[in-house]
Formats: sequence, structure tokens, C-alpha cells
Amino acid sequence: MGKISTHVLDTMHGVPAQGVRIDLYRINGADRKLLKQAVSGSNGRCDEPLLQGDAMLQGVYELIFHAGDYFAAKGVPVPEPRFVDQIALRFGVAKPAQTYHVPLMFTPWSWSTYRGN
Repeated sequence: MGKISTHVLDTMHGVPAQGVRIDLYRINGADRKLLKQAVSGSNGRCDEPLLQGDAMLQGVYELIFHAGDYFAAKGVPVPEPRFVDQIALRFGVAKPAQTYHVPLMFTPWSWSTYRGN
């Protein structure tokens, strides 16, 4: 059974990022449909997959990570406007039966991702 999941790491502090709001969208041409909103837990992961099973379709998806709000809640002094605020990761699901784990490592000034397992 395929699924989309994520893991958020605060590389500024060297810890899993707890409390990051994450929005999952399905993109279809110019249309953008919100599928799920979640918040990362103490281990930087969500309690359940963001999408799984029959809801997994071939196509384009987008994850929005609310990084700026996370660092503001931590009291990190960052300039306004924030250099990194909302991180948008748009990716394709070619084989819906597979797992698409999309980790994010971020600071107030940079971010990186890859396809995990």
C-alpha cells in the first residue's frame, strides 16, 4: 500500500522539529486541492501518513512546511520579512503503490530534502 509521509528536522538546533504545521495539496493543472493538514510531533513526524491507500493517485503533490512560524515560536530572531517562511516542496508520484517519504531539514536560512524510504 502506497503512502506519503514526512520527517522534519531542525538542523539549527540539531533536533526533530516538533510543532511544524504541514499542508498537503494535490496539484491538477492550475487547481490546487488541500488534502490534509498536520502538525509534526516530538519526533518530527506526523502521527500517521499524510496520504495512503486508495487515496494515493498518480500525479503532482505539494507539501507546505510552515518553517517561519516554527522558528518564531522558538524565539529565534530572524529578519522581517523572513528569509525562509513557508517551504513548498512540489513532487510527483509516478507509482502510487510505493512509499514517498519526503524528509525536510531546515534552518531559518536554508532547507534541503530528498526522497527517503
